[in-house]
This record gives sequence, C-alpha cells and structure tokens, in this order.
Amino acid sequence: MTLTEMREILKARDLQLTKSLGQNFLHDGNQLRRIVAAAELSATDQVLEIGPGLGPLTELLLASGASVLAIEKDGRLCTFLRERFANEPSFTLLHDDALAYLQRRAGDLQSPFDVPYSVASPILVELALHPRGPERMVVTLQHEVARRIAAAPDTDDYGLLTLLLGLRYQPGGLFKIPASCFFPAPDVESACITLSRREPPLLDERQAEVFVRIVKRAFSQRRKMMFKLLKTDWPEDQLQAAFATLGISPQERAEKVSLEVFTDFCRLLGT
Repeated sequence: MTLTEMREILKARDLQLTKSLGQNFLHDGNQLRRIVAAAELSATDQVLEIGPGLGPLTELLLASGASVLAIEKDGRLCTFLRERFANEPSFTLLHDDALAYLQRRAGDLQSPFDVPYSVASPILVELALHPRGPERMVVTLQHEVARRIAAAPDTDDYGLLTLLLGLRYQPGGLFKIPASCFFPAPDVESACITLSRREPPLLDERQAEVFVRIVKRAFSQRRKMMFKLLKTDWPEDQLQAAFATLGISPQERAEKVSLEVFTDFCRLLGT
C-alpha cells in the first residue's frame, strides 16, 4: 500500500486519524519488508499484530503464510480491515484495547508489531513477563524506548525497562525508521527492535517474581543507593551477605548493576 493509496482510502471513507491512538501509519514498502524479514516467519507461526491500521503490514505477514491475529482499537478501521481481508482464512481481527486484551490473555503468540507509542512499554512488559511469552517480538516504537530496551549498565538509558524485558528476552536487530516513512509523520524518531526469547530462561518462574520485586524496588528512586532501597523489603543481614558474596558495594546504585548480577542477586535472596 503506497502513501497515495493510503491517502485515498482515508479520504474516501472520511477517516480522520486520532493522535491519541498513535495513528501514524507506516507506508514505506522497504521498511515494512525489513520488519517482516526480522520476524523470520514460517507457515506454522501465529502472529499477533497490534494496531494494524489500514493493513499494509498485515498483507505482508499473511503473504509469509503465517496466521495473523490483529488487535485494532479503532472501530472504523476494523470495518475497513474486515472488508479488505474478508477472504483471508488465516486472518482474525479483534476490536479491542491491546493492553487490556493481553492482561486478560497473553502468551503462545509469536510477534507483536507496530506498538502504539503511548502504550509500548506496558504492552512489552506484559508480554515479556508472561511465562509463555512470544518466541520473538519485532516491535516498531519510539527510538528513545528502543534505546532503553537495548541499553548497557551505567548509561542514561539503562533502567527498569531494560531489566524487565532483558530477563526473558535478548534485544537485537535495532534499526531506525525515518519519520517520512509514516503518515502522518510523527514528531519523534522511530525504530524497530527484535526481542528473542532466552532459551533456557535465566530464572525459573518463582525466581522471576523475586527478580521483578528487586529491580522495581532498586529503581524506585534511581539516585539512591540500592542497599538502602532494598532494606524496605529484605532483612539487612541477608542483604549484607548477598552484597558481599557478589562483591557489590553497599553504596552502589542500581543503574551500575548488570542484568547478570541482578539475576545472581535474585538467586541469593530468593532461596
């Protein structure tokens, strides 16, 4: 679907795009093909597409042979999508809020695409923390958020989002997408990033629950010492032993502690 075709459809149906729904539609064919290629899809895959819009990416996903479950919040677009893909047996469309849907039922899906900027982080966390989360996530979102996902320790972008996603997923394949590839062009830079599920997982389900508690508390006040923050939830003597075992200074801040050290820390506190 070209930009001209997209404009014509919107005009013919008198569809006014809504900024609050993150309706910036990707129309550039080269970028769409790059996203699909990053997903490495096969005919046996089931794909979750969030915010299909007018369906330019949906068309390519179906052409790969995969089954597509699309979630679209805008009822006007749902009407168009049902008409456009009426003869596609591998296409299922839900008129729903994606985050609410995932909170009700997540897991066993391969890849979300084109996550609306306003809800990107909570949707990704919801998927990433699910015990049966997607095998692979290929996500188009705000470049700032992509940088935070892929950040290294002791950098400005490193933080809670990095760790909550990094526990079960390995980030990679990040590439920027120019604003001119969207209609209308967004005010922020965009990027696509791939998240591949870690196999085997770094922690079991019980340990993962402890990990989430630890990192949320450790980053609850970013500039405070991690030891002082964690004393809210754990006995001081237990913390001292764990810090000493891992060689972490009691004065250390969470932003300097790597994912690997956090997982080791979790194993010590979770026993």
